[in-house]
Amino acid sequence: MINYIEQKSIDLKKWDDCISTSPNGLIYAYSYYLERMAKHWNALVLNNYEAIMPLTWNKKYGLFYLYQPAFTPSLGVFGASVTQEITEAFIQAIPKKYRLVEISLNHGNLIKGLGMRNNYILSLRPAYEEIYDNYRENVRRNIKKAKQLGCQLSREVALDDILRLARPVLERTTKIREDEFNRFREIFLYLNSENKASNYGVYSSTNELVASCVYFFSHGRAYYILVGNHPNGKTMGASHFLIDAFIQDHAGRELLLDFEGSDIPSLSFFYSSFGAVLETYPFLSINRLPFWARIFR
Repeated sequence: MINYIEQKSIDLKKWDDCISTSPNGLIYAYSYYLERMAKHWNALVLNNYEAIMPLTWNKKYGLFYLYQPAFTPSLGVFGASVTQEITEAFIQAIPKKYRLVEISLNHGNLIKGLGMRNNYILSLRPAYEEIYDNYRENVRRNIKKAKQLGCQLSREVALDDILRLARPVLERTTKIREDEFNRFREIFLYLNSENKASNYGVYSSTNELVASCVYFFSHGRAYYILVGNHPNGKTMGASHFLIDAFIQDHAGRELLLDFEGSDIPSLSFFYSSFGAVLETYPFLSINRLPFWARIFR
């Protein structure tokens, strides 16, 4: 039986145990992540936490709706054995009080009839030389260019420096707000204290930060979660140099580099240039808004 449970009544220990043991588990579904990144969240729970689905919600004009929190590309149904039938049952169990549903499921929730979104993942299990051989020529050329221009790698870049580069792009393209950046800072500080976060940066020969990113680690994945690039870095090959350095550091491990998207063709090409392969996940959209609310939406 699938039960609807409000946040205050969720057994967080059982919840996180379910996420930890789920073959399709993702860092975004842990309670500590949801409590920091979601404005509010309730849940659907199958029996004794055999499978679970977070419902990240908000309210506007007196209407409840489900939305995808910032820095949380996918959620959906998690469990030891999530079938298409179970996924469909969870979708049917979403309470009707949520008049609008616009959420991403995950790569383990393959279900017919839904729109699909793109992610790219790269296995770091092979030796570095084998991964490097699968780079496109333009990646190898840009790595060489960055070295020739005197770019230097740092593995200890301040989060605020990365945010300074990332914010203008994210505010313009995804409408991320100040409170959401503050929420991200909280989750970073927590994961960093647990040795599950890592910052990389590339500095130019004049000591200007031209490429940077934050990685989170969970479920055998390294999430390319926050990217901050300076326009000057594009002509230097700085981003290629940065990602290649991360791959060198982690090659030969049971780890997936999760690029977190994208449906944007230029980014898809960029990620696939490193040999990353496509991993799709569904997007669920249900519109039960009254007529007047559709006008104002």
